[in-house]
Amino acid sequence: MTTGVRRRMGVEERRQQLIAVALELFSHRSPDEVSIDEIATAAGISRPLVYHYFPGKLSLYEAALRKAAEDLAERFREPREGPLGARLLRVMGRFFDFVDEHGPGFSALMRGGPAVGSSATNALIDSVRQAAYEQILAHLDIRVPSARLELVVRSWVSLAESTALLWLDGRQVPRAELELQLVHDFGALTAVSAAYDDEMAAILRRVLATEPPEGPFGDLVERLVTLVPSPR
Repeated sequence: MTTGVRRRMGVEERRQQLIAVALELFSHRSPDEVSIDEIATAAGISRPLVYHYFPGKLSLYEAALRKAAEDLAERFREPREGPLGARLLRVMGRFFDFVDEHGPGFSALMRGGPAVGSSATNALIDSVRQAAYEQILAHLDIRVPSARLELVVRSWVSLAESTALLWLDGRQVPRAELELQLVHDFGALTAVSAAYDDEMAAILRRVLATEPPEGPFGDLVERLVTLVPSPR
């Protein structure tokens, strides 16, 4: 039998509740469109009580972004076992899961929302990009990357980000195709760089040596071969 008495939350528990509520609202609508009153109503508390835990909407927005950034960065973690292509495909699947679940919030984070220009917000965005960059280097088993490898990996992380933003605008390309295409993009960027650099060529050969023909990179090679004209 319940008494109907609502349990009083501790300070940190209440903060985490407000962050979760705000993140949920920001995930479905642009943060510009979400008011403190809506957050208070969704949390079941008064507007003044929200301000007791956060000095304003900007601080709550940044706290929600911090939680989202930690979640997004975690999606790039993957056991370093098996072919690289399959690992990257699983990473892209989790990345697009996040984008799909938090569309407006993801878009606001990357394109700028009420915290645009905030050093804290910019630092959060950079932390996600850096986490993704470091995870890809770990998958390649590289501790100190060359300038060319850094360019390839950071370019690919930026490409994944911009591709997700464009996809959100209309979702005109099937998501599964984009996930595979981004894995192919990583292989293509690496291959082009390998044509100019012996160290990159060695990395590419090492990666391809463990790739099965039916894997993402094997699929890329097969698709490219069909584009090459047959000799006359």
